[in-house]
Amino acid sequence: MWKGRFSEDTSGMVQDFTQSLDMDWCLAKYDIAGSIAHARMLGVIGILKDEEIIEIEKGLLRVKKEIENGSFIPSVELEDVHMNIEQRLTDIIGPTGAKLHSGRSRNDQTATALRLFLRDRLVCIGEGIIELLKIILKQAQYHNGTIIPGYTHLQQAQPINMGHYWMSRFFPFFRDGQLLVNALRSCNVSPLGAGALAGSTLPLDRELTANALGFDSITENSMDSVSSRDYLLDYHYFASRFILHCSRFSEDLVIYSSQEFGWLILPDQFCTGSSMMPQKKNPDVPELIRGKTGQVTGNFLDLLFTLKGLPSTYNRDLQEDKKGLLASLKSIEDVIMIFPSLISKIEVDEEKVFRESFSGLCLATDIAEYLVMKNVPFRESHWKVGRLVKWCLEQKKDLTELDYAEIKEHLPEVNEDVMEVISFKSAISRRNVKGGTSPDSVRSQIEDGRVRLSAIKKDILDFEKNLFEYE
Repeated sequence: MWKGRFSEDTSGMVQDFTQSLDMDWCLAKYDIAGSIAHARMLGVIGILKDEEIIEIEKGLLRVKKEIENGSFIPSVELEDVHMNIEQRLTDIIGPTGAKLHSGRSRNDQTATALRLFLRDRLVCIGEGIIELLKIILKQAQYHNGTIIPGYTHLQQAQPINMGHYWMSRFFPFFRDGQLLVNALRSCNVSPLGAGALAGSTLPLDRELTANALGFDSITENSMDSVSSRDYLLDYHYFASRFILHCSRFSEDLVIYSSQEFGWLILPDQFCTGSSMMPQKKNPDVPELIRGKTGQVTGNFLDLLFTLKGLPSTYNRDLQEDKKGLLASLKSIEDVIMIFPSLISKIEVDEEKVFRESFSGLCLATDIAEYLVMKNVPFRESHWKVGRLVKWCLEQKKDLTELDYAEIKEHLPEVNEDVMEVISFKSAISRRNVKGGTSPDSVRSQIEDGRVRLSAIKKDILDFEKNLFEYE
């Protein structure tokens, strides 16, 4: 289709090296949708006759059916999905098929199909994000008031409310949902009509094709239209940050479900055993999610480095943008399919928390702040309580085991009400600052979370509602 300028056929090695069918065959239905919209627009501006439009549409729908039933085998000689579909269309309907490419380049054609493809996949991922957020809210409500140790540096720090822990996972995933919506908006702009780089001398109606394909708007500059992959970068940033949050969450699940901690219980159906050791229960799902994180972030870097040195405008390097995209989408879709179900079945062994996992020393900050309320400067109270902790460690005693007389001996400023402070339940209920770990504060966070979830759900459903029908 493009060999008029050449005096020799392309080498077979070059054909194999330059073909992209292994990456872009998944764009077939989106390419056909773009071609139908383009053909109808060519009719409106007088390039195609009504009967030619009908002929082209019927031919393209036949090609689509052949692709779906597997009878259409693409040719590597034609390089990509776009040339294969156009050639097959011309085989079916004759010279009229050769008119379809009027005013169009593979540069804007590919960018259009890729944006349509990514939009569909992002909406599906968005539905998964919504489900994940809903499940985390349910867990937060169910465990609001359940007391667990909180950690910094993987050392017990302060008692926290398990509902508060769940909400600490909700908000990052909510922000990821916002990034996904932003990525959807970024890719929902039509480059069709930008041509190879400079537009077309034909009076193309770009708004008409954009509206027909469900795009919000058209790209503003034809050179930028065919060279920009910002919409892919927006996807990759979302994917990298989302998988990062999944990985950190998974790390907690692995650690807190280990025998050394043991107060978090993973469901058996999401774990596997050992081929040698009968007692083992391995947290394979969270481990594999951690393992996928490097791949997803690596695909982000791959595209960044590809784009870094490209001159204006389109360069063949951009063909490689799909390889990392498809791999990343597969990983994210796999994670979003399984992670919500795993999260929904996690349990907390409260008895084990207090029997084996909890140290009363994590109430030290509460005693220090109690002294602050007694007008002791914080640095002084910090030192005094630190000395009390040192004494407890030497005597192999826990703070919760001390009586009032023992505490008074080390901290003469205290009154009997200090005994009310040395309580895990009191420790979380008194942290009632906005965003804190008290049950009341967590209830407010859950209500706020529901409002935010509704907003994300509306944004994603709006995109889903306006998706182009490819039938």
